[in-house]
Amino acid sequence: MNITQWGAFSFGVVVGWFTYFVNRHRQEDVSLADVATIIGALGGASVLALFPAKTALFGAYGIGLGAGFFAYFIILVIIIISQSKNKWTFEWFLDGRKPVPTDDQVVSTDRAMLASPSAAAKIVKQ
Repeated sequence: MNITQWGAFSFGVVVGWFTYFVNRHRQEDVSLADVATIIGALGGASVLALFPAKTALFGAYGIGLGAGFFAYFIILVIIIISQSKNKWTFEWFLDGRKPVPTDDQVVSTDRAMLASPSAAAKIVKQ
């Protein structure tokens, strides 16, 4: 691969990583319009202007896109499974099942706090 292909690959990794991040931290339900928006952003006119279809640049972008998307998930799995004190399992990734809270843990139903890790950290420190 030459430098332009590495650049296309790197750009794809960043876009893929950010796509997974945005979808993971969304607060409303997924709709069909969301899928259309993502497809438009990832394969739209601006991307095709940078990396013409059926070229090595577009191929490198596509591979980078997949690599970034799945790298986010793999790193998330490694962090959650290996560093979790509460033994989070793959069920959380599949359908949201969480471990049973221990006696020294408090469970909040405040959606604003649950959506913002920084807000939750501030409450815990108090």
